[in-house]
Amino acid sequence: FTITTISSVIDSNRGLKMIDLVAVDLSRLQFALTAMYHFLFVPLTIGLAFIVAIMESVYVMTGNKIWLQTTRFWAKLFAINFAMGVATGITMEFQFGTNWAYYAHYVGDIFGVPLAIEGLMAFFLESTFVGLMIFGWNRLSKLQHLLVTWLTAIGANLSALWILIANGWMQNPVGAKFNPATMRMELESLYEVFFNEVAQAKFVHTVSAGYVTGAMFVLAVSCYYLLKNKETLIAKRSIAVAASFGLLSSLSVVVLGDESGYTTTHNQKAKLAAIEGMWEQEEPPAGFTLFGIPDSENMETHYEVKIPYALGLIATRSFDKPIPGIKELIAEAEQRIRNGLIGYKALQKLRKSKADNIQLEKTVEAHFHDLGYALLLKRYRSDIENANKTDIQKAAMDTIPQVGYLFWSFRIMVFLGFYFIILFGIFFYIFNLKNTKDLSGKRYRFLFKLGFFSLPCPWIAAELGWFVAEYGRQPWAIEGILPTFMGASSISANHVLFSLIGFIVFYSALAIVDGYLMVKTIKAGPSQLYPQTK
Repeated sequence: FTITTISSVIDSNRGLKMIDLVAVDLSRLQFALTAMYHFLFVPLTIGLAFIVAIMESVYVMTGNKIWLQTTRFWAKLFAINFAMGVATGITMEFQFGTNWAYYAHYVGDIFGVPLAIEGLMAFFLESTFVGLMIFGWNRLSKLQHLLVTWLTAIGANLSALWILIANGWMQNPVGAKFNPATMRMELESLYEVFFNEVAQAKFVHTVSAGYVTGAMFVLAVSCYYLLKNKETLIAKRSIAVAASFGLLSSLSVVVLGDESGYTTTHNQKAKLAAIEGMWEQEEPPAGFTLFGIPDSENMETHYEVKIPYALGLIATRSFDKPIPGIKELIAEAEQRIRNGLIGYKALQKLRKSKADNIQLEKTVEAHFHDLGYALLLKRYRSDIENANKTDIQKAAMDTIPQVGYLFWSFRIMVFLGFYFIILFGIFFYIFNLKNTKDLSGKRYRFLFKLGFFSLPCPWIAAELGWFVAEYGRQPWAIEGILPTFMGASSISANHVLFSLIGFIVFYSALAIVDGYLMVKTIKAGPSQLYPQTK
């Protein structure tokens, strides 16, 4: 797979015959399935690590052995989940080289840096201290083991930081420049990549969602114990910690989600318009659509119920700035495609020229930010320099993701976010402020059942959040620069399908193992697993 072959992706001869769109869709499906499956373990790892550290801190400060028993129990569940997260996460990075080879070649200089740092600094830190945390209870002093536990929690968050820096760059590609000589994106500023506003907003929002997941897991399992009238002392203490941590975290998710909405306004206007089902430009002060039924065929949203001013505050931090709608964005995309074609034609001439041509280089540089839009035409014809009005209109329409999917996914996620605040708030009041001793009443049993059956809700919200973030970026692998279908490897659909089936079988087996180990540990309970710590 030589550089000459890779560079031919942008060559005028590469069109639909060389791009197997079925293979591209299967590659997207494979990465989506593996990523979303992996993310079943990531938020629980992030959240549970901090809760375990908090519980162990209470044990070290009080010397109460029941807190040691509590800490060791939740640490065991953390260890099972951590192992599964590692097993499912490694395969994702290999897919960049197998299914997304051109993507890896085109942006590897930038995208690979945070991934390398994550492996060298965060993952090794986390993995090392996880081992010490699990096997060091009788080998380290109290303070030494507490330090190890906190370093494990910090390592889990650092892993998330570098991954989200890489992902944030895909959403907002800053600190990099296109080199016509190598036909690649090259790193210009590590500072801009690391402090990318999208990456920072995604990091704090994502880790807060992880804290909510960890808190809900502890709360739900503890509710199960109270419903079964077992492990009551440990369950009460666990709920007290989980409710406090979860309430603060769920409030943070909502506040920090607002920051993510603000950054989306700057560089992903099509995503914002699709999330809102906003077909026409929204004049200030823009209202947030609380409910509606998007109609993509007629480009309108029926039965809208809006919260006045809310969208203007979230998206623009003002009352006087308009927000462009889908129709305006499609028209803007058409113009950017035409501008991009100027740069594309200059790039082709520059590649064929044997001598340096400063004027052509300047033309390419001036139109590079629109060049990706011109490449969207590759879906419809190979000789895109001869694209007609119909081709341009089709490519411009592709810049808008499916509205209905994003509209409802976002609203379900937001609803769950406010539900978490209410649920954690109720448990916080009962177990921390009211400090109720008699928990045998019917109303408490209903509450415990509600807490137990709420267990999957944070995962649903987290997966929907990633769906909104990644599906909302389509049709781009790198926002505005590299169309998704052009980042794929030149492999057949049959090969991708074979590996996809293999992943499904393998991951299904892992899910069975993980479920068995978690359920077995929970049913055994802390008293049976760690009787010596009483």
